[in-house]
Parts: sequence; structure tokens; C-alpha cells
Amino acid sequence: MAGLDIKGLNATALTDYAMQESKNASTIALQNKLQSTSKTSTDDELMEACKSFEAYFLEQMFKEMQKSVDAMKPETQDNSTSTLVDFFKDQTLQEICSTSVDTQSNGFAQMLYENLKRNYDIPEVSE
Repeated sequence: MAGLDIKGLNATALTDYAMQESKNASTIALQNKLQSTSKTSTDDELMEACKSFEAYFLEQMFKEMQKSVDAMKPETQDNSTSTLVDFFKDQTLQEICSTSVDTQSNGFAQMLYENLKRNYDIPEVSE
């Protein structure tokens, strides 16, 4: 089995790679969840996809707000741990957004759910 030669990579490059892969994985998971939603989806699957999208939307909104705050920071700062801090900040933000959608949604997921249900003619599940 061929191994990955990482001799020329420093810790920052490895952390950057891990952070990018983490972002890609969450985006791909959301895309797969939304693409698998169809007329045969149940109400629970549709609502879960809508909640995932709301959490992703909140996460992107918070990241853009953070960029405006970061623009005010001084140029000279220690970057030795900034990538690692950014990674954990992203992970924490994902968790906060996911939890906030479950506990105190702003209604975006519900509106999206009702719109998709109406557009895809998803019938009510009889219990």
C-alpha cells in the first residue's frame, strides 16, 4: 500500500488541508441530502434537509460577519496558531448553528419545508 509522503509539508499546510476538507465534507453532505429529497421523501427527511440547510445558511452568515470583524484587526499578529484556531472556530460554529436550528429556529427551515412540500407535491404520511 502506497503511503502519503508528508516530509515537505509543515504543520500549517496540514492544518489548512484538514480545514478545507472539513468544509468540503459538510458542503457535500448538505448537497447530497438536498439532492436526495424527492416526491418519495418522507416529511421527516424533508424537514431534516431543510434544517440542515438553515444551519448551513446561518453558518455562512456568521462567517461573513466574522470577516467584517477580522478586517478591523491589526495586520501584525502571530499566525503560528491561527489556522488551528480557525479550524476549531469553524467546528464550533457548525455545532452552534446546528443546535440553534433545533432549539430556536428562525423559521427559515419551516418556510423552506412548506415551499418544497407544495412544489414537490409530497403527500402527508399516514400513521
